[in-house]
Amino acid sequence: MPMPGFEEYEPAGDCACRGCAQRRRALARARAIPLRDGGHPAARGARRALVLATAAGVVLGGGSMTAMAVTTPAPGPVALDDPGSPQGARTPLHGPKGGPVGQPGAPATPGTVRRIDRATIINRAKLWLDAKVPYSMSEYWTDGYRQDCSGYVSMVWNLGTNEWTGSLDKFATKITKDELLPGDMLLFHNLADPNNGSHVVIFGGWVDETHTHYVAYEQTRPNTRKLATPYGYWANATKYVPYRFNGVPGGILPEAPGAEPPAAGPKPGDAKTFPGADKFGPGATNDHVAQLGRMLIERGAYRFYPKGVADRTWSEHDKLATAAFQRAQGWTGADADGIPGTHTWKLLVEKQGKNIPPTVAGAPGPGGVRAFPGAAVFRPGMSHEAIRALGRQLVKKGFGKYYTSGPGLRWSEADRRNVEAFQRAQGWTGASANGYPGPETWRRLFA
Repeated sequence: MPMPGFEEYEPAGDCACRGCAQRRRALARARAIPLRDGGHPAARGARRALVLATAAGVVLGGGSMTAMAVTTPAPGPVALDDPGSPQGARTPLHGPKGGPVGQPGAPATPGTVRRIDRATIINRAKLWLDAKVPYSMSEYWTDGYRQDCSGYVSMVWNLGTNEWTGSLDKFATKITKDELLPGDMLLFHNLADPNNGSHVVIFGGWVDETHTHYVAYEQTRPNTRKLATPYGYWANATKYVPYRFNGVPGGILPEAPGAEPPAAGPKPGDAKTFPGADKFGPGATNDHVAQLGRMLIERGAYRFYPKGVADRTWSEHDKLATAAFQRAQGWTGADADGIPGTHTWKLLVEKQGKNIPPTVAGAPGPGGVRAFPGAAVFRPGMSHEAIRALGRQLVKKGFGKYYTSGPGLRWSEADRRNVEAFQRAQGWTGASANGYPGPETWRRLFA
C-alpha cells in the first residue's frame, strides 16, 4: 500500500501562552466598548486611545498585568497548562456541559484497572486528536471525560473516571526513562502548589535514537495535540516522572478486589502458534498482521511505523520492521526477506532473540532514509554533519536557491528559508512551514 502522508504539527495561528492570551482578551474587551455620542470623532479618538493603551498595558505591565520583556520567541511551541488555573478534581464521568453519561458513579478505586494493550491506548489517544477537542478544565467531552490533561489520560487509559495529576500515579507503576514504551505517561505533579505547572502527557515513542525527544500526546491549549517534545517536557523537564499503566501487558496488575480478570480464551490476533506465511504479505488483512506489528514495536521497531501503531492490513512498514528484526538475529538473504516464518514468530512470541538496534544518527534508516537526528540540531548557532546533509538534499530536490555558498555544517538563515520553501511545496502552512525540519520533513527529503 502507498506510504501514508503525515503533515508536521501545525498549532493554531494564535499563540497559546498566557501573555498572548491575556493580550488578546484585553484587545477584545477594548473593542467591545460601544461608541457613544452618535459616533462623534472625539469619542472615536478616545476609543482608539483606549484600545492602544489597553494593548500596551498588557505588553508593558500597565494596571494589574505582569510586565513582559519583548523577546524573540524560540522555535517550537511552548504552550503549557495555565499555571494560574485550578485543576479539575477527581470526578465521575460527565456528559457535555456537565450532563450525566448513564448513571455517574464514584471515582474509581486506585488499583482497579481495565486491561488494555498499547495499540488500543494510542488509538484512543488519537480519538481526541482527530476531533481537535478544545482544552477546558470545566467542560466534558461526549465520552464523559474532562477536557484537561489529566482527563485526557483518564480517557486514553479507559479509567472510567476523571482523575487528576495527584491521583493518576495510583493507577500506574514508576519506571525508568529507558523502559518507556508507547502508552506510558510522563507526569509532573507539583506537590508544593498543585495548581502551578502540574501536567501529564502520554508517551508515543522516541523521535530518534538519542532519546532527547519523544512524541507526546497531550491535552493542552488550544486543543489536543501530538508533537515531538524534548524530554521530559518544554518546562520543568527534570520533574517529569515516567509511569506505566498497570492495565497494560507487562504492567503490574494488583491483586485488588474489582480488578478485571483476563478474558476467557485467546484474544483475536494473540496466536502463540505460527499462523502460516500466507497470513502475511501484500493484500493480507487479518489479526495476525496486527499482532506481528505489536510484537515488533515492543522489540524496537517503533520507528518503522509512522502512525506509532500497527494495524490489520499488511504494509511496507511491516516488511521493513520484520526484516530489521531478522537481520538483528544475524540472518541474511532469504532468511531476512521481511516475511515472518516459524522461527521469526517463535522468537517474537516468546520474547527471545535480539531486539532491533537503534539507528545511528545520519545512517540509513527504514527504507534507506537517513535517521532524523533531532530538532535541536537545526537551531541558530548549531554545527552538525546532518545540517550539511540536509542542505545537499535540499539542493538535490531543487530547493537550494537561497544558498550563496555551501551548504555547510553550520545552521544558517539560508538553510531555514530553503527548508521553508520545501515545506510549503508539500502544501503545509503556518508552523508546519516555519523552516525548521521535523521528522516528516526529514523523511520526505530523504525518501
